[in-house]
Amino acid sequence: MFSEIPLTPPATPLLSGIDAGRPTGELSTEELTQLAEELRAYLLYSVGQSGGHFGAGLGVVELTIALHHVFNTPDDRIVWDVGHQTYPHKILTGRMQQMDSMRHAGGLSGFPKRSESAYDTFGVGHSSTSISAAMGMALAARQQGLDRKVIAVIGDGAITGGMAFEALAHAGHERPNMLVILNDNQMSIGHNTGGLANYFAKIWATKTYLGMRERSKRFLERFSFLWDWAKRTEEHMKGMVAPSTLFEELGFHYIGPLDGHDLPGLVKTLENMKDLEGPQFLHIRTVKGKGFTPAEEDPVGYHALNKVEAKPKGPQPTEPPKPKGPKYQDVFGQWLCDMAEQDDKLVGITPAMCEGSGMVDFAARFPDRYYDVAIAEQHAVTLAAGMACDGVKPVVAIYSTFLQRGYDQLIHDVALQNLDVTFGIDRAGLVGQDGPTHHGTFDLSYLRCIPNMVIGAPSDENECRQMLYTAYQHPGPAAVRYPRGTGPGVNIVEAMTPMTIGKSVPLMEGRHIAILNFGTLLPAAREAAEQIGATLVDMRWVKPMDDTRVLELAANHELLVTVEENAVAGGAGAGVSELLAAHGIETPVLHCGIPDQYIEHGDHKAQLAAIGLDGEGILGRINHRVADAMIDLASPSPPSSSVI
Repeated sequence: MFSEIPLTPPATPLLSGIDAGRPTGELSTEELTQLAEELRAYLLYSVGQSGGHFGAGLGVVELTIALHHVFNTPDDRIVWDVGHQTYPHKILTGRMQQMDSMRHAGGLSGFPKRSESAYDTFGVGHSSTSISAAMGMALAARQQGLDRKVIAVIGDGAITGGMAFEALAHAGHERPNMLVILNDNQMSIGHNTGGLANYFAKIWATKTYLGMRERSKRFLERFSFLWDWAKRTEEHMKGMVAPSTLFEELGFHYIGPLDGHDLPGLVKTLENMKDLEGPQFLHIRTVKGKGFTPAEEDPVGYHALNKVEAKPKGPQPTEPPKPKGPKYQDVFGQWLCDMAEQDDKLVGITPAMCEGSGMVDFAARFPDRYYDVAIAEQHAVTLAAGMACDGVKPVVAIYSTFLQRGYDQLIHDVALQNLDVTFGIDRAGLVGQDGPTHHGTFDLSYLRCIPNMVIGAPSDENECRQMLYTAYQHPGPAAVRYPRGTGPGVNIVEAMTPMTIGKSVPLMEGRHIAILNFGTLLPAAREAAEQIGATLVDMRWVKPMDDTRVLELAANHELLVTVEENAVAGGAGAGVSELLAAHGIETPVLHCGIPDQYIEHGDHKAQLAAIGLDGEGILGRINHRVADAMIDLASPSPPSSSVI
């Protein structure tokens, strides 16, 4: 048991040997146990060096070893859910020496990634996908006549997602040869049912029991009433000691719950289940953060870990660190509490992202108005729609990349009916080290085309607070998108004042070029504007857009430049071009946004610089366009028809 993160590499003779090519299949039971100790120690060390997801990986050390020991990977397919739990898998599959590059530019991804390793059979960042993907692989193997084992490992709350149950139901119908392992780390499904359940689980997984069961089935099926009686008796016996009935009714042969840290027991059970026909379900119990005392005591707080810096030697400066401003998620959380104080009709809804969305205080202060629907984004949106139908004012706190999963519900259940639902869209834009599975780079594009939607893009913390208040007062669907992390540090005004929806704010008056900023890239846009004496406008609203302002700017300038941390395709800038085209205006527009590609993980500032969305990059793109268009920035401005 560890209580601190080791700052020096631990001794790992067995683990290092495996990394050099020694398969786990050659190890004895005693060596496997030692390997687990080495793997857990190295995981603690490596995550301390790089930062990253933490608690879930510690909980599946024994399971990961058992899977690679029993199955012929990568030919046999292991499909991991969510991806938070795959660091031990990466260490075991040839990437041990690269772990210090985890989540850094050019290094390992924090999630399974097919292009990274043949052992990463399915790329994943969102939850509840493993059973569907594994079933697809199992059916593909059947189609091609391949003797391949397919295992889905689902856990960390992912079993609560509706997609997982859709796949379970379909698997019961198609009956592919596949194994679903539920890693129950007590963050989702109920508490341990005791030693009796563990005892029966071991019996149910033995070849003796399974052989007896199949022989009895063949005999009793001749007498339908006897088979029905025997089947009900078995189900009732299992139901007394294990939560098996649901999975059995869906068509799975259920085993469990087993102790997920009993490595010899796991190996024996998997070996017994390896060659079984049809859909199998193994339920194991694990401890999130296993082996690291602080993580076991606080599994939520230690879900991920920042890089651990060694304490410098010698006397340290006494100057206190400069205080950081609040994160945007905390701005949202404070607004939500303040708004709830004013309006008892407000309810808050989150799909299992209470901490990440800044709702901890709201959940504590207003427990009767707080709804965590688990990892079920589609349900979250339609739940809000139903509430809005009957006089409640729901606020849905959701990441940009997760709202994609509830897109049909947003269109069909909320916007089509013009219901009063407010969306606080967190993690809009690039999110740094979490990479392309979590970048929120499409929300402006997929929201802008939906009728009845109001879309706000604040440029700082105070504008975010006031815009949330404004969106909440709007009697229809409205979304406010804001990024991960902190803002520029402006003063946040406690009093909430409604803004004019669809009205922009001019910040600098210049000539020749007008920069239209949408969102939190305003400092970069300002830097470029100051260098060339351009007009700068904080557009604030993507829909409805300030059409009057845009048309005036087009009439008075030779080039419009739109800036947004969203995909150029269909984004806010595209809306500017559509408006000009609709009015037959030919003023050229330069779009600065996310290019038509997935941006790999890395430092957020470096990501912006790499795609030309920092001040220097925006300026460089403008200068290039100016040179091509032969615009003389030193000349007087053309006559203006109006003043902004």
